[in-house]
Amino acid sequence: MLLAPRLLAKLALLCVLLMPLSATAGSFVIQDIRVEGLQRISAGTVFNYMPVTVGQRIEDEQTSEVIRALYKTGFFKDVRLERENSVLVITVRERPAVADISFSGNELLETEQLLEALKDIGLAKGRVFNRSILDKIEQELRRQYFSQGKYGVKLTSTVTPLERNRVGIAIEISEGRAATIKNINIVGNKAFDEDDLLDEFKLSTGGWFSFYTKDNQYSRQKLSGDLETLRSYYLDRGYINFKIDSTQISITPDKKDIYVTINITEGDVYTISDILLAGDLVVPKEEMFKLIHLTRGHVFSRKKVVGSSERLNKLLGNHGYAFANVNSIPEIDAEKKQVAITYFVDPGKRVYVRRVNLRGNTRTRDRVLRREMRQMESAWFSAEKVARSRDRLERLSFFENVTVETPAVPGSTDQVDVNITVEERPAGNIMAGVGFSQSQGITFNTNISQNNFLGTGKRVTLGFNNSSANTLYHLAYTNPYYTIDGISRGFNLKYRQTAFNKLNSANYSTDVLIGGVNFGIPISDFDRLLFTFDIENTDFNIASSASREIQAFETTYGTRFLDYKAGLSWVFDSRNSVMFPTQGGNQRMSAQIALPGSDLEYYKISYRHQRFFPLSKIFTLGMKGNVGYGDGYAGTETLPFYENFFAGGFRSMRGIANNTLGPRDSKNNALGGNFSLTGGAEIYFKAPFKLADKSLRLSVFADFGNVFDMDNGSNGFEPGELRYSTGVSAVWVSPMGLLTFSLAQPFNTDSADETETFQFNFGSSF
Repeated sequence: MLLAPRLLAKLALLCVLLMPLSATAGSFVIQDIRVEGLQRISAGTVFNYMPVTVGQRIEDEQTSEVIRALYKTGFFKDVRLERENSVLVITVRERPAVADISFSGNELLETEQLLEALKDIGLAKGRVFNRSILDKIEQELRRQYFSQGKYGVKLTSTVTPLERNRVGIAIEISEGRAATIKNINIVGNKAFDEDDLLDEFKLSTGGWFSFYTKDNQYSRQKLSGDLETLRSYYLDRGYINFKIDSTQISITPDKKDIYVTINITEGDVYTISDILLAGDLVVPKEEMFKLIHLTRGHVFSRKKVVGSSERLNKLLGNHGYAFANVNSIPEIDAEKKQVAITYFVDPGKRVYVRRVNLRGNTRTRDRVLRREMRQMESAWFSAEKVARSRDRLERLSFFENVTVETPAVPGSTDQVDVNITVEERPAGNIMAGVGFSQSQGITFNTNISQNNFLGTGKRVTLGFNNSSANTLYHLAYTNPYYTIDGISRGFNLKYRQTAFNKLNSANYSTDVLIGGVNFGIPISDFDRLLFTFDIENTDFNIASSASREIQAFETTYGTRFLDYKAGLSWVFDSRNSVMFPTQGGNQRMSAQIALPGSDLEYYKISYRHQRFFPLSKIFTLGMKGNVGYGDGYAGTETLPFYENFFAGGFRSMRGIANNTLGPRDSKNNALGGNFSLTGGAEIYFKAPFKLADKSLRLSVFADFGNVFDMDNGSNGFEPGELRYSTGVSAVWVSPMGLLTFSLAQPFNTDSADETETFQFNFGSSF
């Protein structure tokens, strides 16, 4: 009697468990399908994945197919099938959706970068969450960190259930210390010393600057780059069969030190036996062979082979064959250790430019941009002219960014459009400010300028500057396209009052009123001739304590001069940026003469050259040189001393006080000289943080220079009297103005030189 209730309960439970099976037992024709348990996923989505439909007969063995098909979608964590008469009832439990993914402790890799990596393996906000994917998440994150040398990384993942069947995923990261390289060993090198090969690598075992360059921290990407560098090193020296057999990476148990072993086979040195051109030679052979920098009998160099292909492609592109392809095909003679290079030319169709489209110039008129274009509509496409057009727009300084695209015209195989998009800078500049420099003290300046007046490209400037040493009023107007050919014309009116004794110079001052006109004539896209004519009225004032040199000048020539000055300058500018250039250069050769009939008759000539060479994405080498000479003629025996050249300070010789180099008068004040020579070399590098990448530039430099008097019985130019300095410098375009500073150590100085180890300037302009 006691067992009967228990037996009945067990039988009842068994019946309940078997109900779904018994309900679906036997085949039947589906009259309807009902889905229960859906929250986010639509019934239509379920029907799309169903292997059966309404009106179809379903057999017992097909139920498992339906369940597998729905499980395979990944949307559900439970699926059940039941039958109610002729209705197929599907009951599901959805997997939760990912509401949020958060990271903590990640410093090396940015959160956006990590989220993108997770998205690639199927985990992102709004997607269905599968707990089994957590293992894939950790594997992917470890892979990301391992590639950066962080082998000690630790990950902790936490899944928090949220309302509405959602989850939040929090991943805590302990990055640990990056593994450093203890040794790099190259096995199999016979022709070259291991140290010479390792000098080509970006990875190293560490040095003085490793804290900044991080070259001793292992990275899979860096090693791949170094292996390609090693391969190029050999291929550029004739080892055409060179190969890297294997690379072993060993890490110590504490995951802090890494040992790299590279096994190589050098092979033999091959020379070039022949150089051939094949294919459709649409450009004369003579013109193409000039661009192939290979010589028969010389050692094979992949760098020269590839460089020649690129130059040929560029040549064809400049002749309108925008989609040309030049492949170098080597024919190797293993027995003679020679290789013949055949350049196969496939020019494709000649391409024409249908339209030049301008976008983004809301203030600047179209014609201001179009007159800078060197690529014309309906003309052959030229990659060189398109690039030159972009550079000319950049140098206008009207735009923050200039981007150029050359999409093919839909439905055409021989036409492209040139789409130019610009981002305009503010059209005008109204500036009133206070600055400070060590040479002039506190300065007050007000400047109203329009480099792009009313969008016409004309320049208008009205300025006032005042300091303890200088007072300047300036009005200028320039039309860069006075003629359609690009001849410019400008006018200027200027009043300048200068107290030279407050510029570390002799005890005198000048009041100068200048009115003039100037013309510029373009010779090429980079060269320009400038002609100037100025009428200059100078009032010369000396103090009672002035030196005898100044008093002698006053006695001989007086204190008021009206001069007519003519000038001729040649300017060359190929810099890729006016603010922070990384390649190209600028030169300026100038000659100015006070014409016969002036109160003082003299001339000045000068030459300035600056050049920039990109060393890498971070470093740029800059070199500069300046030389100037002046003298009097006819009734003026020497160059007027207030027209002398001066040196010292930021623009010429850092580490020396402004304008203090060179000859001195009887009062031991700097007097300047009629001959100046300055120059130097500088390595520029970007700031180590991205936020200041476009506003801050750092450098290490070496300057030299001095000023000499070539008249008055002096010794003239003496190389042993050149001054030198070396140090570090920074230029920051801050929200409040330009800030420049340098820390320099001068050399070869004497007791009369005024040195300044630290120099800075704020509120000045370029």
